Amino acid sequence: MTSPARSDSSPKIPFYRDVRVLRIFAQGVFVAFVVLVFWYLFGNVARGLERMGSSFSFAFLENAASFALSETPIPYDPATDSYLIAFSIGLLNTLRVIIAGIALASLLGLLVGIAQLSSNWLVAKIAQVYVEIFRNTPLLIQLFVWYFIGVLSLPRVRDSIALPGSIYLSNRGLALPWFTPNETFTLWLALAGIFLVVALLAYRVLGRAKTPLIYEWRGGWAFLLWLALALVAAVALNPFTPSLPVIRGFNFQDGITLSPEYAALLLGLVFYTGAFIADIVRAGIQAVPRGILEAARALGLTHVQALRLIIIPLALRVIIPPLTNQYLNLAKNSSLAIAVGYADLFYVSNTIFNQTGQTLQVILMIMGAYLVISLVISALMNGVNARFKLTER
Repeated sequence: MTSPARSDSSPKIPFYRDVRVLRIFAQGVFVAFVVLVFWYLFGNVARGLERMGSSFSFAFLENAASFALSETPIPYDPATDSYLIAFSIGLLNTLRVIIAGIALASLLGLLVGIAQLSSNWLVAKIAQVYVEIFRNTPLLIQLFVWYFIGVLSLPRVRDSIALPGSIYLSNRGLALPWFTPNETFTLWLALAGIFLVVALLAYRVLGRAKTPLIYEWRGGWAFLLWLALALVAAVALNPFTPSLPVIRGFNFQDGITLSPEYAALLLGLVFYTGAFIADIVRAGIQAVPRGILEAARALGLTHVQALRLIIIPLALRVIIPPLTNQYLNLAKNSSLAIAVGYADLFYVSNTIFNQTGQTLQVILMIMGAYLVISLVISALMNGVNARFKLTER
């Protein structure tokens, strides 16, 4: 006899008992609750502003700013340009500090972190003293020292310290040679981007080379290729004209001058954050088993080659997560620029809400700007971290 066929279909779970449905429902309820809370708070603020004869609006950003700024990376006329333009200039000034600060603090932290592990007693102790002093004193005090005791105590413009390459150092800042773009600058910039793609392709091709000199220095060869192509294009197109700083009257003309406020803020952020990065680098290198260094030396690599090719790439897996925090701290600490009078985002925003009285709107703009900057830094560092993390099979 044949047994009756069994049904393979199991009874369906009612939707009110399905874990997936309940999870989605709970998340929806939570999101709705958060939206209602924010809607209530926004309505409360709007009603409060209405009672005060005001309204929650950003229309004030179209009005003329009517206040001057000491540093303007883009053309700015306070009589005609709006508050939005002034806010954008403050944002650009903040980005100038953050980008340069991250690059210089990383380089300083790397060098000091390696120096702390040096076999030379004097070098190691100097590095440790630097870390302990700058890491354990408030950043605000350091900014005051750099500004009032360091930068402002330099000689006057007429008695500037002349450095090689038409570079002048005075209490008005650091005057450097610069370049004035010509009509062909845009074309040259586009060609430089194309040459960069060519250099990246060359880097990948050189990565297959079996000659140690080519393989180990493939990054340098690729950079030299890009530099050579860019220089050839610059000679052919003449995209910019050199501009050297010249003393005229009581200040420098032509070239580019980094103001004392910018220099003091940048130095303070670099030396303060570099001390924390140095300790992160030291801990990351010490986290690599010592046997790996000994194996590299046994293979005939020098100490510098072992650090560059083996130890530091392995240590990056430990270094990058806390390094991200230091980059974020540097970005937020840049708001202390108001202490030395540098026209950063917070400084300009403070002037805007003092003139307009639109405190809430300006505070939201400040928070949004710093939030976007922090999210961009986090996204970039997360990408770098994903590149170096260990992948398990």
